[in-house]
Amino acid sequence: MRKKPQILNSQTIARTRCFHIEQLDLEFSNGVTTCYERLRSGSRGAVLVVPMLDAETVLLIREYAAGVHRYELALPKGRIEQDETPVQAANRELMEEVGYGANSLNHFTSVTIAPGYIGHVTHIVLAQDLYEQREEGDEPEEIEVVPWKLDQLNELLKQDDCTEARSIAALFMVRELLQKNNKDRIYEKQ
Repeated sequence: MRKKPQILNSQTIARTRCFHIEQLDLEFSNGVTTCYERLRSGSRGAVLVVPMLDAETVLLIREYAAGVHRYELALPKGRIEQDETPVQAANRELMEEVGYGANSLNHFTSVTIAPGYIGHVTHIVLAQDLYEQREEGDEPEEIEVVPWKLDQLNELLKQDDCTEARSIAALFMVRELLQKNNKDRIYEKQ
């Protein structure tokens, strides 16, 4: 395992309501010093929920994405509030954005995006055994819910409004996980 560089100095160079940009002065084990900039993230991170309406159908949402200034088709997601676990945050976001709660929630992995300069972690939670439950969220408009069959993921990728990499990765991981679990159950019955 390589030795991490030593942080010689860190300072905030910009902060907004959403972003905290930090400059790091680093010294690597070979003696090279350099300056990096990174977006700091809240320590709690965020959740991305894969809500399964049934064994074959996932519930996607279409909502406005300011970063690309269009409506994007993706999985429900949101930040983890203070004193929430990723599973609790996932169920809350599911109720706020999709109108369902889940009796079965499984935090099965966590991912980063652009870890070279963004310190953000997203916890992926599989939600199953759904029941109708709507909670008020902080969205400025009603979110469209779009059911999609997992065996049609290749068609989903052809949609111009489905480009969110975390959602795409989570959908393929869940499809593989559910297929494996189904094969394991069949094998156990034999």
